[in-house]
Amino acid sequence: MAVPKKKTSKMRRRMRRSHQAMVKLFLARCTHCNAAIPAHRICHNCGHYAGKAVVTTGEN
Repeated sequence: MAVPKKKTSKMRRRMRRSHQAMVKLFLARCTHCNAAIPAHRICHNCGHYAGKAVVTTGEN
């Protein structure tokens, strides 16, 4: 079994983990119903995307 020859320093360990940070989700506003939705996604509230009805929901 492979065993590390030397202890990994705190700086090297933190540099390796720097890519694992959580990213804040950017929310845009739906142009039809003004609900907060992730960018470039269909609105779950009204079913519109880019001003066009894409999915029919109970409200339509």
